Amino acid sequence: MEFKRYQHVERIQSSSIEGLLKGKCYITPKIDGTNSSIWLGEDGEVHCGSRKRDLTNGEDNAGFREWVNKHPNFKEYLIAHPTHRLYGEWLVPHTIKQYVDSAWRQFYVFDVTKDTGEKDSNGEPIEKYLPYEDYFWRLEAHNILYLKPLAIIENPTIEELKELMEKNTFLMKEGEVGEGIVIKNYNFVNKYGRIVWGKMVRAEFTKKKGGKPKVIKDKEGYGETETSIVNTYITEALIDKEKAKIELEKGGWESKYIGQLLGTVYHCLIEEEMWNIVKKYKNPTINFKQLQVLTTEKIKELKEDLFC
Repeated sequence: MEFKRYQHVERIQSSSIEGLLKGKCYITPKIDGTNSSIWLGEDGEVHCGSRKRDLTNGEDNAGFREWVNKHPNFKEYLIAHPTHRLYGEWLVPHTIKQYVDSAWRQFYVFDVTKDTGEKDSNGEPIEKYLPYEDYFWRLEAHNILYLKPLAIIENPTIEELKELMEKNTFLMKEGEVGEGIVIKNYNFVNKYGRIVWGKMVRAEFTKKKGGKPKVIKDKEGYGETETSIVNTYITEALIDKEKAKIELEKGGWESKYIGQLLGTVYHCLIEEEMWNIVKKYKNPTINFKQLQVLTTEKIKELKEDLFC
Protein backbone atom coordinates (compact mmCIF):
# COMPACT_ATOMS: atom_id res chain seq x y z
CA MET A 1 0.00 0.00 0.00
CA GLU A 2 1.10 3.54 -0.72
CA PHE A 3 0.30 6.90 0.89
CA LYS A 4 -3.30 8.01 0.49
CA ARG A 5 -4.51 11.40 1.64
CA TYR A 6 -7.51 11.57 3.96
CA GLN A 7 -10.67 13.10 2.58
CA HIS A 8 -11.70 16.70 3.26
CA VAL A 9 -14.46 16.85 5.88
CA GLU A 10 -17.15 19.30 4.79
CA ARG A 11 -18.97 21.93 6.83
CA ILE A 12 -22.43 20.74 7.81
CA GLN A 13 -23.92 23.55 5.66
CA SER A 14 -22.13 22.39 2.50
CA SER A 15 -24.23 21.27 -0.46
CA SER A 16 -21.69 18.46 -0.93
CA ILE A 17 -23.16 16.58 2.03
CA GLU A 18 -26.83 17.23 1.37
CA GLY A 19 -28.64 14.11 2.62
CA LEU A 20 -25.90 13.03 5.06
CA LEU A 21 -28.27 13.22 8.03
CA LYS A 22 -30.80 10.84 6.49
CA GLY A 23 -30.13 7.49 8.11
CA LYS A 24 -27.94 6.12 10.87
CA CYS A 25 -25.33 8.71 11.85
CA TYR A 26 -22.30 8.33 14.09
CA ILE A 27 -21.31 11.53 15.88
CA THR A 28 -17.72 11.58 17.12
CA PRO A 29 -15.60 14.24 18.86
CA LYS A 30 -13.46 16.47 16.65
CA ILE A 31 -10.04 16.85 18.27
CA ASP A 32 -7.47 19.44 17.32
CA GLY A 33 -4.12 17.82 16.59
CA THR A 34 -2.43 16.94 13.32
CA ASN A 35 -3.98 14.56 10.79
CA SER A 36 -1.90 11.37 10.47
CA SER A 37 -2.08 7.84 9.07
CA ILE A 38 -0.45 4.43 9.44
CA TRP A 39 -0.32 1.53 6.94
CA LEU A 40 1.79 -1.44 5.93
CA GLY A 41 4.05 -0.78 2.96
CA GLU A 42 5.00 -3.24 0.24
CA ASP A 43 8.31 -3.66 2.08
CA GLY A 44 6.43 -5.17 5.02
CA GLU A 45 7.28 -2.21 7.25
CA VAL A 46 5.00 0.27 8.99
CA HIS A 47 4.65 3.54 7.09
CA CYS A 48 3.40 6.79 8.59
CA GLY A 49 1.87 9.78 6.89
CA SER A 50 0.97 13.37 7.68
CA ARG A 51 -2.02 14.98 6.00
CA LYS A 52 -0.08 15.59 2.78
CA ARG A 53 2.86 13.20 2.56
CA ASP A 54 4.46 9.87 3.35
CA LEU A 55 6.91 10.30 6.22
CA THR A 56 9.81 8.43 4.71
CA ASN A 57 13.22 7.97 6.31
CA GLY A 58 14.54 11.25 7.65
CA GLU A 59 11.11 12.93 7.74
CA ASP A 60 8.63 13.24 10.58
CA ASN A 61 5.65 15.27 11.71
CA ALA A 62 5.93 16.53 15.29
CA GLY A 63 7.56 13.25 16.31
CA PHE A 64 4.69 11.05 15.09
CA ARG A 65 6.73 8.56 13.08
CA GLU A 66 9.30 8.18 15.85
CA TRP A 67 6.51 7.56 18.38
CA VAL A 68 4.81 4.92 16.20
CA ASN A 69 8.08 3.06 15.72
CA LYS A 70 8.36 2.74 19.50
CA HIS A 71 4.94 1.10 19.75
CA PRO A 72 5.03 -2.39 18.17
CA ASN A 73 1.27 -2.87 18.63
CA PHE A 74 0.69 -0.91 15.40
CA LYS A 75 2.83 -3.29 13.38
CA GLU A 76 1.12 -6.23 15.06
CA TYR A 77 -2.26 -4.85 14.04
CA LEU A 78 -1.19 -4.27 10.43
CA ILE A 79 0.36 -7.69 10.08
CA ALA A 80 -2.98 -9.11 11.24
CA HIS A 81 -4.85 -6.74 8.88
CA PRO A 82 -2.42 -5.91 6.03
CA THR A 83 -5.09 -4.27 3.84
CA HIS A 84 -6.14 -1.78 6.55
CA ARG A 85 -5.11 1.86 6.82
CA LEU A 86 -5.48 3.74 10.11
CA TYR A 87 -6.42 7.42 9.96
CA GLY A 88 -6.33 9.46 13.13
CA GLU A 89 -5.22 12.54 15.01
CA TRP A 90 -1.76 12.82 16.54
CA LEU A 91 -2.55 15.07 19.49
CA VAL A 92 0.18 17.65 19.84
CA PRO A 93 -0.38 21.34 20.76
CA HIS A 94 -2.19 23.05 17.91
CA THR A 95 -4.94 25.66 18.17
CA ILE A 96 -6.74 24.27 21.22
CA LYS A 97 -4.51 23.84 24.28
CA GLN A 98 -7.08 22.85 26.93
CA TYR A 99 -6.73 19.06 26.73
CA VAL A 100 -5.90 17.07 29.86
CA ASP A 101 -2.19 16.47 30.32
CA SER A 102 -2.45 12.71 29.72
CA ALA A 103 -4.08 13.22 26.31
CA TRP A 104 -1.03 14.72 24.61
CA ARG A 105 1.28 12.82 22.27
CA GLN A 106 -1.21 10.01 21.68
CA PHE A 107 -2.68 8.78 18.40
CA TYR A 108 -6.47 8.56 18.25
CA VAL A 109 -7.86 6.56 15.32
CA PHE A 110 -11.01 8.07 13.80
CA ASP A 111 -11.32 6.00 10.60
CA VAL A 112 -10.13 2.68 9.20
CA THR A 113 -10.15 1.89 5.49
CA LYS A 114 -9.60 -1.40 3.69
CA ASP A 115 -8.03 -1.97 0.29
CA THR A 116 -10.67 -3.79 -1.78
CA GLY A 117 -8.17 -5.11 -4.33
CA GLU A 118 -10.02 -3.20 -7.07
CA LYS A 119 -8.96 -0.08 -8.98
CA ASP A 120 -10.84 2.96 -10.20
CA SER A 121 -10.90 4.36 -13.75
CA ASN A 122 -7.57 6.10 -13.10
CA GLY A 123 -5.91 2.89 -11.99
CA GLU A 124 -5.86 3.94 -8.34
CA PRO A 125 -6.59 1.34 -5.63
CA ILE A 126 -10.11 1.54 -4.21
CA GLU A 127 -10.38 1.64 -0.43
CA LYS A 128 -13.62 1.51 1.53
CA TYR A 129 -14.38 2.83 5.00
CA LEU A 130 -15.03 0.16 7.60
CA PRO A 131 -18.09 0.85 9.76
CA TYR A 132 -17.33 1.60 13.40
CA GLU A 133 -18.68 -1.80 14.53
CA ASP A 134 -16.24 -3.56 12.19
CA TYR A 135 -13.06 -1.98 13.48
CA PHE A 136 -13.28 -0.79 17.10
CA TRP A 137 -12.89 -4.26 18.62
CA ARG A 138 -9.93 -4.98 16.37
CA LEU A 139 -8.21 -1.84 17.64
CA GLU A 140 -8.98 -2.72 21.24
CA ALA A 141 -7.40 -6.14 20.74
CA HIS A 142 -4.12 -4.35 19.98
CA ASN A 143 -4.48 -1.59 22.61
CA ILE A 144 -4.90 1.16 20.01
CA LEU A 145 -6.80 4.28 21.05
CA TYR A 146 -9.76 5.43 18.96
CA LEU A 147 -12.58 7.97 19.01
CA LYS A 148 -15.81 6.50 20.34
CA PRO A 149 -19.11 7.98 19.14
CA LEU A 150 -20.71 10.53 21.41
CA ALA A 151 -23.99 9.18 20.02
CA ILE A 152 -25.45 7.05 17.23
CA ILE A 153 -28.68 8.64 15.96
CA GLU A 154 -31.18 7.90 13.21
CA ASN A 155 -31.94 11.03 11.16
CA PRO A 156 -30.39 13.56 13.58
CA THR A 157 -31.53 17.17 13.47
CA ILE A 158 -29.23 20.19 13.48
CA GLU A 159 -30.49 21.06 16.95
CA GLU A 160 -29.60 17.59 18.25
CA LEU A 161 -26.13 17.94 16.76
CA LYS A 162 -25.63 21.37 18.32
CA GLU A 163 -26.62 19.97 21.71
CA LEU A 164 -24.11 17.13 21.36
CA MET A 165 -21.41 19.55 20.25
CA GLU A 166 -21.88 21.71 23.34
CA LYS A 167 -21.63 18.63 25.57
CA ASN A 168 -18.45 17.31 23.97
CA THR A 169 -15.90 17.27 26.78
CA PHE A 170 -13.82 14.36 25.44
CA LEU A 171 -10.21 14.71 26.67
CA MET A 172 -10.91 18.29 27.81
CA LYS A 173 -9.95 19.79 31.15
CA GLU A 174 -12.76 20.40 33.62
CA GLY A 175 -15.05 23.21 32.50
CA GLU A 176 -13.81 23.15 28.89
CA VAL A 177 -15.68 22.04 25.77
CA GLY A 178 -14.11 20.50 22.66
CA GLU A 179 -13.62 21.96 19.20
CA GLY A 180 -16.65 20.34 17.63
CA ILE A 181 -18.04 17.11 16.20
CA VAL A 182 -17.79 14.98 13.05
CA ILE A 183 -20.86 13.31 11.56
CA LYS A 184 -20.53 10.04 9.61
CA ASN A 185 -23.10 8.01 7.73
CA TYR A 186 -21.54 4.84 6.33
CA ASN A 187 -24.42 4.34 3.88
CA PHE A 188 -24.19 7.86 2.46
CA VAL A 189 -22.89 8.74 -0.99
CA ASN A 190 -23.41 12.35 -2.07
CA LYS A 191 -24.95 13.51 -5.34
CA TYR A 192 -21.49 13.58 -6.92
CA GLY A 193 -20.86 9.91 -6.10
CA ARG A 194 -18.44 10.55 -3.23
CA ILE A 195 -18.37 9.32 0.35
CA VAL A 196 -17.87 12.35 2.57
CA TRP A 197 -18.34 13.26 6.24
CA GLY A 198 -19.63 16.47 7.80
CA LYS A 199 -18.32 18.60 10.65
CA MET A 200 -19.77 21.13 13.05
CA VAL A 201 -17.44 23.51 14.88
CA ARG A 202 -18.37 25.50 17.97
CA ALA A 203 -19.15 29.15 17.36
CA GLU A 204 -16.44 30.18 19.84
CA PHE A 205 -13.91 28.48 17.59
CA THR A 206 -14.95 30.24 14.40
CA LYS A 207 -15.67 33.75 15.69
CA LYS A 208 -14.23 36.05 18.28
CA LYS A 209 -16.26 36.14 21.45
CA GLY A 210 -18.41 39.26 21.51
CA GLY A 211 -18.99 41.42 18.50
CA LYS A 212 -19.51 40.57 14.87
CA PRO A 213 -16.88 38.96 12.65
CA LYS A 214 -14.77 41.47 10.74
CA VAL A 215 -15.43 41.76 7.03
CA ILE A 216 -13.65 43.25 4.06
CA LYS A 217 -15.77 46.04 2.65
CA ASP A 218 -16.32 46.59 -1.06
CA LYS A 219 -13.12 47.90 -2.60
CA GLU A 220 -13.19 50.10 -5.67
CA GLY A 221 -12.40 48.09 -8.80
CA TYR A 222 -12.81 44.75 -6.99
CA GLY A 223 -15.66 42.35 -7.71
CA GLU A 224 -18.50 41.55 -5.35
CA THR A 225 -17.97 37.82 -5.85
CA GLU A 226 -14.31 37.91 -4.77
CA THR A 227 -15.21 40.05 -1.75
CA SER A 228 -18.03 37.74 -0.73
CA ILE A 229 -15.86 34.62 -1.10
CA VAL A 230 -13.19 36.02 1.19
CA ASN A 231 -15.71 37.16 3.80
CA THR A 232 -17.38 33.75 3.76
CA TYR A 233 -14.42 31.37 3.76
CA ILE A 234 -11.46 33.21 5.32
CA THR A 235 -12.19 32.80 9.02
CA GLU A 236 -10.13 33.36 12.11
CA ALA A 237 -10.36 29.63 12.80
CA LEU A 238 -8.79 28.82 9.42
CA ILE A 239 -5.97 31.32 9.95
CA ASP A 240 -5.27 30.05 13.46
CA LYS A 241 -5.17 26.45 12.26
CA GLU A 242 -2.72 27.18 9.45
CA LYS A 243 -0.58 29.33 11.76
CA ALA A 244 -0.50 26.50 14.31
CA LYS A 245 0.67 24.07 11.60
CA ILE A 246 3.55 26.41 10.73
CA GLU A 247 4.46 26.78 14.42
CA LEU A 248 4.48 23.00 14.75
CA GLU A 249 6.69 22.60 11.70
CA LYS A 250 9.10 25.41 12.62
CA GLY A 251 9.18 24.86 16.36
CA GLY A 252 7.67 28.25 17.13
CA TRP A 253 6.37 31.43 15.52
CA GLU A 254 8.40 34.34 14.13
CA SER A 255 7.28 37.29 12.05
CA LYS A 256 9.38 36.05 9.13
CA TYR A 257 6.75 33.30 8.63
CA ILE A 258 3.97 35.78 7.81
CA GLY A 259 4.54 35.39 4.08
CA GLN A 260 4.24 31.62 4.39
CA LEU A 261 1.02 32.04 6.38
CA LEU A 262 -0.51 34.30 3.72
CA GLY A 263 0.34 31.84 0.98
CA THR A 264 -0.82 28.82 2.96
CA VAL A 265 -4.24 30.29 3.81
CA TYR A 266 -4.81 31.28 0.17
CA HIS A 267 -3.75 27.81 -0.98
CA CYS A 268 -6.15 26.26 1.54
CA LEU A 269 -9.00 28.44 0.19
CA ILE A 270 -8.39 27.25 -3.36
CA GLU A 271 -7.68 23.61 -2.57
CA GLU A 272 -10.40 22.92 0.00
CA GLU A 273 -13.22 25.33 -0.79
CA MET A 274 -13.26 25.88 -4.56
CA TRP A 275 -15.89 23.22 -5.24
CA ASN A 276 -18.15 24.77 -2.59
CA ILE A 277 -17.52 28.19 -4.14
CA VAL A 278 -18.41 26.94 -7.62
CA LYS A 279 -21.71 25.57 -6.34
CA LYS A 280 -22.58 28.48 -4.04
CA TYR A 281 -21.89 31.17 -6.65
CA LYS A 282 -23.13 29.11 -9.61
CA ASN A 283 -19.96 28.76 -11.72
CA PRO A 284 -18.70 32.32 -11.19
CA THR A 285 -16.02 34.15 -13.12
CA ILE A 286 -13.30 34.81 -10.55
CA ASN A 287 -10.39 37.23 -10.72
CA PHE A 288 -7.85 35.21 -8.77
CA LYS A 289 -5.42 38.09 -8.46
CA GLN A 290 -8.11 40.10 -6.72
CA LEU A 291 -9.05 37.09 -4.62
CA GLN A 292 -5.49 36.72 -3.36
CA VAL A 293 -5.18 40.43 -2.55
CA LEU A 294 -8.47 40.37 -0.63
CA THR A 295 -7.42 37.20 1.20
CA THR A 296 -4.30 39.00 2.42
CA GLU A 297 -6.38 41.99 3.53
CA LYS A 298 -8.84 39.76 5.40
CA ILE A 299 -5.99 38.02 7.23
CA LYS A 300 -4.61 41.41 8.25
CA GLU A 301 -8.06 42.49 9.45
CA LEU A 302 -8.56 39.39 11.56
CA LYS A 303 -5.01 39.06 12.90
CA GLU A 304 -3.86 42.64 13.35
CA ASP A 305 -1.48 41.62 16.14
CA LEU A 306 0.67 39.63 13.71
CA PHE A 307 1.39 42.68 11.59
CA CYS A 308 2.30 45.16 14.34
